[in-house]
Parts: sequence; structure tokens; C-alpha cells
Amino acid sequence: MVRRAIETGTDPMDSSSRDIGRLIEIMAALRTPGTGCPWDLEQNFATIAPYTLEEAYEVADAILRGDLEDLREELGDLLLQVVFHARMAQEQGAFDFGDVVQSITEKLLRRHPHVFGEARGLTAEAVEGLWESIKADEKARKRDDRRAGALAGVPVGLPALTRALKLQQKAGKVGFDWNDPMAVLAKIREEADEIEADLRSGRREQAAAEVGDLLFAVVNLTRHLDADPEGTLRTSNQKFERRFAAIERALAARGKSPADATLAEMDALWDEAKAAEK
Repeated sequence: MVRRAIETGTDPMDSSSRDIGRLIEIMAALRTPGTGCPWDLEQNFATIAPYTLEEAYEVADAILRGDLEDLREELGDLLLQVVFHARMAQEQGAFDFGDVVQSITEKLLRRHPHVFGEARGLTAEAVEGLWESIKADEKARKRDDRRAGALAGVPVGLPALTRALKLQQKAGKVGFDWNDPMAVLAKIREEADEIEADLRSGRREQAAAEVGDLLFAVVNLTRHLDADPEGTLRTSNQKFERRFAAIERALAARGKSPADATLAEMDALWDEAKAAEK
């Protein structure tokens, strides 16, 4: 289709299309040596991976903001990432977009026997357990001996908080876990005490390492509270942005900027913004 548009002198992007095949053809044209896009032709899996992560986060951001129009656009950007990776794999003779679709289709059918098979009438909790059981069987069949441990299968490229959560979930399934949130809170206090001791002794590098342990323990607490660490931190980020913006507005009304204000003045305005939210 793209080639035909080029030959006839028409713009392949003149009209919108709901055809996934057209998107695949456009991607192929962008990756065609000699006539494609120089930037696209220089890319590989490693260089595109950061953009894939970025687009996934932008999808999540649109959802958090409740912006469905933006979500539609961001989902398109994320789909482009899938098409891009599939095209590069096709060029290497590994797989193509159709193989990607086939893989996820078969996986969905396989992991939903309660919909497409005979395991009917399951509760949501039972469905989740069934999904995990089927997923574990799939992993076991393709796992090599070097990654046969209980923590195998957690991608290294995940955001650190999410990866910590998944590692803890896997450890918990084999019994390596605390029994209640209070025990995790005690661990957090222990890690904080270790950081304080290092700081008082001037061991800043060791203190920084202990902060990692503290973050890991905090992730564990969110897990025991049935919360998502990434989601809770995003909420706190938004809260900070909202309250700091209130500080800036209040200072602007006084003819000041944050750089002109004292810390005590900004702290007082922060307390006001916090109180106003309540």
C-alpha cells in the first residue's frame, strides 16, 4: 500500500486507516535501505528499548490523569514500538508481527480455560490462581537449569520498585516472607537506624547502599498492604508537585519566587497547602 502510494505520488498518510496491515507496511517503508528514514534505519532492539519503556509510562500517565483522548494517542505510540521491534526481528529472520499476534493469542486461550475450555464457574480469586499456575508451568517448560530457582523469570529491565515487588512475591510463594505488616515496619526502622549510624560515622557510601535496603523494605510494606509501590510513589510525586505549585502561587502573589524565599517561609506555605487539601 505504501509502495503503491509512493508510485502514484500520493501521501500514504493522507487518510486515516484502521488497518493494522497499513501500519506494518509503513514501518517496513521506514526501514527500507536507500528510501527509508535514516534515523529508523540506524536503530536496533537495544536503542529502541528505552523508547518502549517511555511509551509504556506515558500510557500509564494518561490513565492516571483520566485523559482518554491522550490515552488513545499514547496506546498508538506503544503499538508502534511493538511494530518496530517486530520489523527488526523480521529483518533478522527471527519472527514477524504475525508471530507476535499468534503468540499472544495462543497464550490468552491457554491461560483462560475457564472461558475457552471446561474450567467454568470460577471466582476472580480462583482465576488469578489458575493463571499463575498455568504461567508457572509455561515458565518451567522453557526454563534452563541456570535459571531454575524460585526467583527466575523476573526481567532485569523492569523498574527497580516493580522488580523488587515481583522478587518478593516469588520469595513469598515459597514461604520466605513476614507474617504481617508490623514485622515489615520493624525492618524499615532497622534499616533506617543503620543509615543513621553510617551517617553519624561519616560512612556516606555505606549509607547510600543501606538506602537501597530501606527502599526494598518499603516495597515489601506496600506489598503487605496490597498496594502497588510504583502507583503509591506516583501518587506521592503528584502530591508533591501539587503542593509545591501552591507554594509557587502563594509566593508569586507576594511578588516572590522560590529562589527569593526562605526555607522557613516555604515550609509554612507547604503546611498551608497540606491543610487546604484536607
